[in-house]
Order: sequence, then C-alpha cells, then structure tokens
Amino acid sequence: MARILSALSGGVDSSVATGLLLEQGHEVVGAYMRNWINEENIAGDCPWQQDIEDAQAVAETLGIEFRVLNLMDEYRDRVVSYLLGGYRGGVTPNPDVMCNREMKFGVFLDYARHQGFDGMATGHYARRRPAGDGGGVDLLRGVDRSKDQSYFLALLSQEQVAPAHFPIGHLLKSEVRAEAVRLGLPNARKKDSQGICFIGDVKMTDFLRAFIPDDPGEIVDGSGRVLGRHRGLHLYTFGQRKGLGVASPVYKEAYVVVAKRPESNRLVVALERADTPLLHARRAVVGSLHHTHDVFYREPRRLQAQPRYRHEGAPAYIEPWAGRSGAGGGASVLVTWDEPQRALTPGQVCAFFDGEVLLGGGFFEEILHDDTGS
Repeated sequence: MARILSALSGGVDSSVATGLLLEQGHEVVGAYMRNWINEENIAGDCPWQQDIEDAQAVAETLGIEFRVLNLMDEYRDRVVSYLLGGYRGGVTPNPDVMCNREMKFGVFLDYARHQGFDGMATGHYARRRPAGDGGGVDLLRGVDRSKDQSYFLALLSQEQVAPAHFPIGHLLKSEVRAEAVRLGLPNARKKDSQGICFIGDVKMTDFLRAFIPDDPGEIVDGSGRVLGRHRGLHLYTFGQRKGLGVASPVYKEAYVVVAKRPESNRLVVALERADTPLLHARRAVVGSLHHTHDVFYREPRRLQAQPRYRHEGAPAYIEPWAGRSGAGGGASVLVTWDEPQRALTPGQVCAFFDGEVLLGGGFFEEILHDDTGS
C-alpha cells in the first residue's frame, strides 16, 4: 500500500476520497491548500476559514494527520497572473484548468514528492487506469457524466497523472453523498462549492474590477449601429447573453456577444438565431497542446473535441497546423467539427478524447469562419 497526500478542501468529494483511500489500506495524510484569503475584500463568499475548519474536522474524524499549506504566493504567480493577463490581452482564460495544472498537480504534487509521499489524491470525478500499451496510465472520464471533471485535467502530463489517485471517479454524486454519511463525516451534507477555483463564490466581473479598471465603450450591432455602452471588453465573453444592458427589439430573442473590437473598443452583439454570423463555427485552431499519455496530434485523426465544460464533446477531425496562428507556442492543430459549435472562445481550453480516454488539450487561438458564419 502507498503513502498518499490527499488534498482536503473541506468539501464532501475530497473528504470521501480521503476516507476511501484509508479503507483501501493506504497511509493517508490530509492537506488543505490555502491559496486565497481575499485580501482585496472583493464582494462575494470566500469561505477559506470555514473550509479549513471543515477539512480539519474530517481529518480528526478519520484519525489522520492534517496539514495546512500556505501556497498563496504560488497561486498569485501561477493562476491569478495568468487569469488577469488573459483578460487584459483580450481572451477568456480558464483558471480552473490552470489551477489544476499549476497548483493541485503542480505545487501540491511537488510538495508531496519532496515529503516522501508515493502519490497524491483529489476528489475529482475522473478515473485512472493502466494504459493498454503496458506503460503509463490513461485518464478517463468520471462515471457520473453530469459531474465529470476530466475536462479540467486536459493540460496534465503523464508525470502529473501517474502518481495521482481519483478515489471517487467510479461513483455517482448521490453515491458520494451516501458514502459521506456511511463514513460519519461531519460535512456529509455540506453544499458543493461554487465560483472561481480556490477563490469561492465570487462573480468574475467583481473579481476582475478589483484589478482591471473599467474601460467603457460602445455596444454595436453588425452594421455598426450603436445600441448601448459596455463597461470594458474584458468583462464580456463570446456567447454571453445576460448582463449586456441592451434590450432586444424582438420578443423571445436576446442579444448575444459575437465579437470584440479592441482597436475601437467596441463590443459587437447580434440577435441569437441558428444562423447568427460569428456565433457558430466548425473550425478552430487549438495551440499550446499538451498530451496526457501518447502524443495524439502528430497525424490527422478523428476524435471527440470538447470546447468547454458542460459539453459532451463532439466528433471532429484534427490535423497538424502550421498556419498564421501559434502565438502561444508549441504544437497546434486545426479542428474541424462535424457540426457547427456555439461560441468557440479564444483563450478557452479544448479537450480531446478517444471514447472515454482523455488525450490532452490546448487553447483556442483562432476561430475560423466561412462565408456563412458556420
């Protein structure tokens, strides 16, 4: 059996994961990552103190050692700076994916290794199994597809996946709740956390406005007609319908963001319909690619490409790309979906799957539209 450092967040999922590892006979130590304490007093719920208390109570119930790791400097350097830099640069970053790569499976895993642990564990809804070629491991979707979090692990390397344990990946959420009760965990009925990774239930717009000043400009339609004013392009994302402050002239049809024009500081909106120009696309360039096991992007192939969380992934064809993109460095592919996809967004992560097996992922660098907008 192994000596494992388990990431205890104070939530039910990581607590059950820790308890199941103990029942499997492993030597387990729990650790809370203190990454953010809201020194800027941003409006919202940032319950880090309560989370530490809950995590410690779980550790005491399970009878294991508990540690609190102060990783606030690393979190600001590796996640917050990436987040703010992306929005300042006009793209929409994904802090949850980066938090996993840089913090949970980066700094936290490095700490575990330096402390002599054989591996680490989290409460992700994902699974791991030996790779079919007899070497390494594959990362799979969680059994509960409504909770599957493999998308957020798309930028992990084999070195990060191999020592990781996902003890609840084979369970449904309802079964995890039942296990929490069976284990007698004090947080068995605690609500799931919401919001930005490790920051809490804070609106992204409120978080950004604490660091990036408003830069108001015009909201226009495709013909350039001014419809209203925006507070700053960084506060909006492609496909956004709510919070635009522009009333639709058509009943049951809402305006949606279809483009940003940083050179004129204009936000472009259109009424959302099946054929709305710029809203749907079949092709995109995905760069800065990472692979969790085998390098999957050297040759053309068909697979499933998932452009966002809460998306099932859709059939697509990928081929190596050496076009005008590649600003992020590393390899790039041209992705062509069988069907148009809604609101593909530069800066977001696209994950690639072969069935249930996660192959890896990369960042949207360019969205390509034909003459019909699809």
